Amino acid sequence: MSENSENSQAPGTPQATPPGPQPEPIRFFGTTWVDHDGGYGLRRAGVAIGSLATAVAACFVLRFAFQGLQIAEVGSLVGMLVIAMFAICSAVAFRKTWESFGARPKDPAREDALRGLKSIGFIGSLLAYFVRSLIEAPGEKLRRTEYETARTQFEKRRSTRTGNPAARKRPKRR
Repeated sequence: MSENSENSQAPGTPQATPPGPQPEPIRFFGTTWVDHDGGYGLRRAGVAIGSLATAVAACFVLRFAFQGLQIAEVGSLVGMLVIAMFAICSAVAFRKTWESFGARPKDPAREDALRGLKSIGFIGSLLAYFVRSLIEAPGEKLRRTEYETARTQFEKRRSTRTGNPAARKRPKRR
């Protein structure tokens, strides 16, 4: 399958797609997760370093924003509410992002409703990406399970359809 992987062929080479289900690409990885080819290890390291560096940079930006609140002398209650809001939103965003690596959302409408909350807690999502990329490509386990199930079902359907169905002998009725 590595010969047909979208990331292992030279640019401009026409691609022959094998029959059956195709693997779903993962952001930053394409389909290199299938055979762990095409710089998969470097991509995982890049995603881990990039997400951690972005989370650290985001923490500095939030620190500067908090210092702006202190300079404006809005009071300690507002400062504590801002800290609590970012902490809670980051925890929820981490949890939801981590869950999305293992299973498809059961209620897409609820996920859409949580999009704003996850945007506020983006540091949690970045940390989830960091931790998961230390283990595997984020979402690889889910996509691998789905892909292998689809391949198994495809092979099963294909093996049962061999031959001409009209030429089969029918059992005699009694």
